[in-house]
Amino acid sequence: MPQAGRHFLNSESGSLAPILAIALIPMIATLGFSLDYNSAVSTKASMQNALDAATLSITTLPTDTSLADRQVKLQESFAANSGEGAAKLDGFVVAADGTATINASAGFAMPTNFIQIAHIPTVQIGVASAVRKRPALVEATFKVDKVSGYWNKTMRLYGTKFSETNAQSLMKIDYTFQSYTYTYKIGNRNYSAAEPKGYGTSTVYTVNGSMETKVQQQVCTTVGSTTSFGTLPAGSFSSTTTNKNDNNRTIYFKITCATTNFPATGTGAVINVSQMNRLYLQMDVPSGNPNKLKSDDTATSNRLYLDGVEVASGQPVDIFTAVPCGQPSSQAWEDGGSPVPTAAALKDTQADFFYTVTGKCGFNQRPSETMLTQ
Repeated sequence: MPQAGRHFLNSESGSLAPILAIALIPMIATLGFSLDYNSAVSTKASMQNALDAATLSITTLPTDTSLADRQVKLQESFAANSGEGAAKLDGFVVAADGTATINASAGFAMPTNFIQIAHIPTVQIGVASAVRKRPALVEATFKVDKVSGYWNKTMRLYGTKFSETNAQSLMKIDYTFQSYTYTYKIGNRNYSAAEPKGYGTSTVYTVNGSMETKVQQQVCTTVGSTTSFGTLPAGSFSSTTTNKNDNNRTIYFKITCATTNFPATGTGAVINVSQMNRLYLQMDVPSGNPNKLKSDDTATSNRLYLDGVEVASGQPVDIFTAVPCGQPSSQAWEDGGSPVPTAAALKDTQADFFYTVTGKCGFNQRPSETMLTQ
């Protein structure tokens, strides 16, 4: 080592120590500021995640929850998600169409470790979150239009509530087949012909646990004739068959269906689905093949028609999207007694179970309709 270097290291004059101490102060301060800054950044990110989760969580509370209770739940969820400080519900507004807008914020005075030497004992951290929730189906009204077929069958609407796993029946439509055979005489010989489609009585119920309440009934009656009925009155439709035992004579059938509501001012089965996270339709046909059809079963959903359009094979149906807001949807099932009809055949009434369902949309608890906007 050169002699000058040894002299510098062996110096005992003390003049170097103050210089080094002074030089280290800004280095230590810079390091301390950096550590406090990184801690603040990490805390803010954690608070933002916690506030976003908390804001989303209060949109799934019951629709009649008060703002004060939502504030309590917001803070509880914020803390449970490791949010520092206090969360505040700044606004929860539901528009006339059911669209909800939610704004929340949170603040925390984070204690500092190093920059206290600059007389900064805390750093204020603030985050904000905004959520928009679209209106969703809260009510569905079912009414039967026309049901036919030689098999008895039952269609039900099932729903699963939030945080539950077991589905419950919400609506039931029972169909009971009533056979009809037209008997007529030509000369001394008697002939008979059965109405080919088959009609009967359909009864609509709302279901609440074990209680079923009848809200609508449709009774179809049939009359046969060897001559055309001409122009049919409202509520009637016709079918024809050929009696091959009598020189292929055509037999005409007039089917008249009368619908009664209970009470008389009713509109059908009005079902509150605002507490439901999942809905599906099921038709049970004891004598059919298959004997159970479900809208959420890819093996049978293609027997369902939505406004005249056949559901694609392998495509499950979400009832929340199949029931439009504020307008009726004409739907139908092929019950399994024949191959799935085409849309053209459906128009010719070859399906078996026709009904209309009307949706009402508003603010509800479904999380899938919620999106963060900030």
